[in-house]
Amino acid sequence: MTLLLSFLVAGCARFHKEQHEFVYVSAREVYLRDRVAAVSNRVGRATNGESLEVVEHGKRFTKVRTPRGEIGWLENHAIVDDKLYQQFQDLAKQHAGDPVVATGELRDDLYLHVLPGRDTPHFLVIAGSTKVQLLERGSVEKMTPGAAAAKPKPPVAAPNAPPPHTQPTSPAVTAAVPKPAAASPAPVPMEDWWLVRDAAGHCGWLLSGRLDVDVPDEIGGYAEGQRMVGAYPIAKVMDSGVERVRKAGKKAARPDKKPIEDSDTDSGSAAPPTEHTEYVTALAPPRSGLPYDFDQVRVFTWSLNHHRYETGYRLRGIQGYLPIKISKETVNGQTFPVFSFSIASGPDVRVDPDTGVTRPAFPRTVSFRLEGNLVRRTGADQGPIVLNHESGEAAGTGKKAKVAVKKKKR
Repeated sequence: MTLLLSFLVAGCARFHKEQHEFVYVSAREVYLRDRVAAVSNRVGRATNGESLEVVEHGKRFTKVRTPRGEIGWLENHAIVDDKLYQQFQDLAKQHAGDPVVATGELRDDLYLHVLPGRDTPHFLVIAGSTKVQLLERGSVEKMTPGAAAAKPKPPVAAPNAPPPHTQPTSPAVTAAVPKPAAASPAPVPMEDWWLVRDAAGHCGWLLSGRLDVDVPDEIGGYAEGQRMVGAYPIAKVMDSGVERVRKAGKKAARPDKKPIEDSDTDSGSAAPPTEHTEYVTALAPPRSGLPYDFDQVRVFTWSLNHHRYETGYRLRGIQGYLPIKISKETVNGQTFPVFSFSIASGPDVRVDPDTGVTRPAFPRTVSFRLEGNLVRRTGADQGPIVLNHESGEAAGTGKKAKVAVKKKKR
């Protein structure tokens, strides 16, 4: 009987799955040491994101085993536990299907943070010059090193100390002394963060000031002191490169050249036509902590007469929110590109307390259709667009204005 029980216990132990604890390297690179001492030898090397099996725990060090079988000690601040690693995994799953509002490129190596903020936990290092997808923007209070230590503390009175002596004054004198005006609190400095996703599907928050949003060079110079939040291709135009005239007999723009009619162009000697992309762009003031993603929309169309980009449409002073969506619409048998985005219908906004992501409490979706060089309102929402003009630009004659679109001459 005893022998039978021994075999049963041995069989159960064989099928019992052994539990292993793992940690993950958060430093760019770390070396394993053979002992915890001032003088030690390197016995292994681990890189960022690598999974290590825990062999033994210490106060400030952990003994681990690498996938290559190297065993050694490393400091606890160079690793993260499975709980934080799982938070990043959950963040990637949660935002796996989020639309890409823009793309950007990192200026240098950056850590992915689990939440916006310089002092929040971080894990993976994304190398400089890496292309990432931008998913949403959050704004949090800017924390500088030593800010908490530099904050003055109120004086503490000694125990059983007598109250400070004050000179009594008469009511008349008191009424004559003006009260000092209450100083308005200084604005809290804010900084913007982007929730990003890399090519491998890793997700996390990056400081916006350390990456550049992708904007084509041919239109980047038209920002006019504003910050381009995104540029979205909406149409393509073929340009033959020849000077076009509107009426027969009309002189060309350059008097030293003979006017060229479209019908008289010699296809054999003409240069091959070139393709140019037209863009919808979103712009915002160059500062952080704004309660909207952009306050200006500008459409850049290609002029076949001047062979350059020109502003086909501009809408300023709005409270706009990403993403800007590009679609198509068929009208009278013709298909036209359409762009749409959300705006706030009032001053009320909702701010996520953890991420600082701001969204309008009552959003509206407005849509516009591009017909050649003409932009028209389309979609179900045809109501007037409220213009705020916080940037000091000309506001027009009324607080509420229905967007007027004028066809630009070409």
